[in-house]
Amino acid sequence: MTVAAFDTLDYDYTASVAETAMRLMGEQRVPPTPNNFHVWFKYCLGSSPELKRTIDILIGNRRKFDAATNHDLFATYAGSQIVAEEAVLNNASDHLHSVMTSARQFLTTAIADNRTQMEAISDVTERTEAGFDPRSLVESLMSELAKAAARAAKLEVGFDEKTRELDAIRDSLNKSEERAKTDILTGLPNRRALDEFFRKAQIAAMENGEPLSILLIDIDHFKQFNDNFGHAVGDQVLRLVAKALRDRVRDIDLPARYGGEELIAVLPGANLAICTAVAERIRRSMAECQITRRSTGEILPGITVSIGVGQFQFGEAMADLIDRCDRALYLAKKSGRNRVVSENELNQEMAG
Repeated sequence: MTVAAFDTLDYDYTASVAETAMRLMGEQRVPPTPNNFHVWFKYCLGSSPELKRTIDILIGNRRKFDAATNHDLFATYAGSQIVAEEAVLNNASDHLHSVMTSARQFLTTAIADNRTQMEAISDVTERTEAGFDPRSLVESLMSELAKAAARAAKLEVGFDEKTRELDAIRDSLNKSEERAKTDILTGLPNRRALDEFFRKAQIAAMENGEPLSILLIDIDHFKQFNDNFGHAVGDQVLRLVAKALRDRVRDIDLPARYGGEELIAVLPGANLAICTAVAERIRRSMAECQITRRSTGEILPGITVSIGVGQFQFGEAMADLIDRCDRALYLAKKSGRNRVVSENELNQEMAG
């Protein structure tokens, strides 16, 4: 639901939802900025099941709503990126309308020219039957054919130009679609691309009877990097972990940014054991990594990650699978961080 759609709600109901949103923001210590309020108003309104599920998981696992998390919630669910993409689509629509108008004019001109040419040839035919000088008739016919060729060449140039414009519109729309599915900071696919990919992978897994697993990554003590070294260093750390994730999954897998300092990967055809092994390789690669601050030569604290792993159960929603991964991730954090925990270990912990 967009901001414009909010305006159509009943005043008393809107005021009640707004009051609830502000109360929840206070409980979670979320700064009451316009962007944050938009997210929590939408959460309380219940207009986005995905947003509600995400915030419920964050609250249930006692996750802090820091600046990065609040920013990602707004960017993913509140439509800030959609506004920009709508502008691209509107421009493309206007451009396409212009091209179609020109094409219609070209066709109208071509039809009119063809009619003129046919009339001229008919006139020459009539004059031939009437016994006119053959030389003048040939000259008249050659003249009409030359005019027709010139008009055809002009139309061809015009159509070539409009074809190039249509190609440019198509490229613009493709790039816009790509941007809409890409996280700007890490270059990984975003939540929109994740949702789309998982739906397809879910259907394929159920149709083919194949496993499907997910790993969820959280950077340990990420807030300390931002607090001690600044957000620029924190962003660099996030990009580094994103690269490690991208480099260690297959081409058929989807690595994505899930939100804040959390990354995720969907592995079609991989069972829990295989996905856990992939997660362990990622964890180990980060534990062995060392970062030096370029501006000062200072060696930064080591980066470690905690990872939760789960396998898709036929018929379940992605949110349920991610919830299990998130609980396994929380157990990894609780157990000392820098480790991988699968849903099997989570079940054992709960049973014990």
